[in-house]
Amino acid sequence: MADNGEEKLIAVARHIAKTLGHTDNGMADDILQIFSNFDGRLREKLGENLSDGDDLRSRVAVFDQTLKSLDRQISRYVTVDHPIWSDSADASTFLDAVDELVAAIREWTPMAAEKAVTACLDRAEDLLQQSMFRLEEEFKLLMERGGADPFDNTGSGGGVYVDSDDEEENDVNEYDEVEILVAHPVSDYNIIIDALPSGTINDLHEISKRMVAAGYGKECSLAYSSCRRDFLEESLSRLGFSGLQKSNSALEDDDNEVEIDKWIKAINMAVRVFYPSERRLCDRVFGYSSSTAAAADLSFMEACRISAIELLNFANGIAMGSRAPDRLFKILDVYEAVKDLMPDIEVLFADQYCLFIRNEAIGVWKRLGESIRGIFMELENLIRRDPAKAAVPGGGLHPITRYVMNYLRAACSRPTLEQVFDENIVPPVGVDRSFSPSSPLAVQIAWIMEVLESNIEAKSKIYRDPALSSVFMMNNGRYIVKKVKDDELGSLLGDDWIRKHAAKVRQYHVNYQRNSWNKILNALKLDNNNLSPNVASKSMKEKLKLFNSHFEEICRTQSTWAIFDEQLKEELKLSVNSALLPAYKAFLSRFLNIQDIAKYAEKHLKFNIEDVEDRINGLFQGTAVSGSGRK
Repeated sequence: MADNGEEKLIAVARHIAKTLGHTDNGMADDILQIFSNFDGRLREKLGENLSDGDDLRSRVAVFDQTLKSLDRQISRYVTVDHPIWSDSADASTFLDAVDELVAAIREWTPMAAEKAVTACLDRAEDLLQQSMFRLEEEFKLLMERGGADPFDNTGSGGGVYVDSDDEEENDVNEYDEVEILVAHPVSDYNIIIDALPSGTINDLHEISKRMVAAGYGKECSLAYSSCRRDFLEESLSRLGFSGLQKSNSALEDDDNEVEIDKWIKAINMAVRVFYPSERRLCDRVFGYSSSTAAAADLSFMEACRISAIELLNFANGIAMGSRAPDRLFKILDVYEAVKDLMPDIEVLFADQYCLFIRNEAIGVWKRLGESIRGIFMELENLIRRDPAKAAVPGGGLHPITRYVMNYLRAACSRPTLEQVFDENIVPPVGVDRSFSPSSPLAVQIAWIMEVLESNIEAKSKIYRDPALSSVFMMNNGRYIVKKVKDDELGSLLGDDWIRKHAAKVRQYHVNYQRNSWNKILNALKLDNNNLSPNVASKSMKEKLKLFNSHFEEICRTQSTWAIFDEQLKEELKLSVNSALLPAYKAFLSRFLNIQDIAKYAEKHLKFNIEDVEDRINGLFQGTAVSGSGRK
């Protein structure tokens, strides 16, 4: 029955259409408009019953009447001086009119070659443009009116938990009249900012859907990003980060550590909270369909572009600054921050519009790594350039050794450093290849050790006394081995390296003993027993005199020498005692058995066994031991 009723209705429509086709009065246009709006199928049936010429004129007349009707409706809204979205009914009516206008333009665009159609389309496009301008204004008003303070943790709009240092609160003079709420420090970045109320987001979505459908997606994106860009920059500013307000040279000042701390807080909040929240908001405003994806991506990029580039420019300024070794740890802090955020950056900025931000982040990350590797090259140069100048008093530990070893220990305590060097690098020319380093970082550290050792050996040549030169090498070699053992350096360089350099220290010990005490030991050697008593007595007296002279001079000199390591000091004293005391005991036993020696011994025997042991125990104190002779 329903189908039969529709057929009758359509038959009536055909009859009316034939009559209207031969009439020029305005009533015909009005009736056509009514039928056209009533049902699209009627419009098709009407067209079937008109001749080609009459059909086009009639349809253009319908289009014209549609435009007139829409013009009256739309003009009423585009000219009002209050927000359309202040009344939901007005907003709905306005959007319906825009939908109808867009549908009409789409329907008639394929017939644009017809002059009459072109004239109507021009009017329609002009009306559409006016509609889009007003929608853009309404879009901005909704964004501004519905925006939540990202730092307001009391209302329902924001809920962002942001860290803020005390000193940063003094930098908000322009907000003196507004109470700025400071939330608790962030410990969990797994939060999302609801920057706009849900109802506002729905309204924005309805507007963006119309603007994108009408070909004004770019204008809508720019309207969105102009508001959200300010939101993001203000959020970062409240964290204490305000972009590159300093020159690159200023970034190397001592107070730069404070700026880096602020930057680390800012980039973590930006990449882990602000930008994901912005991505979510973009998708909700523009929708998830393929037709709106480009507008959502463009909006997100434009909203984040300036703040993201400012954050990356700061890191780039750090990377391009001086490669002085003291800057290593600041650069490592920045490198680690970028490295940790790279997975998030690659996801956030993966689309065609944001790709340049992702690529810039990758470039900055690489430049930071290059800067870190360059610092180690500069460390090599610093060691080589360190002048010999005056020798270290007493053959003690040289400042360059202490600096380099403490520097390397601190550097290698950062696991990230190994990742920086985790590339296929060729070992520097001259590097010790007698052991197999575990990583490229180990190759670099081993090479620096060789450069340091060569520098220390060159400095040891300043000492005229070979024994003191050996003490100097012992001090520095022992310090190096101790710093490497039981530390990340030991894990990097390996047991073979430690054994090899411990053996070098033992060889310096042997050299010291040979250069210091061999003359005395030679003087204490006993002559052949077949010598006549007179000759033996004379020889023993000369040996005692020579011993006294050498021993006293060595003790006076070496009491001012320094051994930094107590264990090494005791090892040296023990080895001297072990070599000297048995020889001196044997000498005294033989000497005191010589006939008629008692009077000479009383006058010339300066040191008994206890005296020798005491004087040896007074070695390497760093200050001269006063007094001589027996106690």
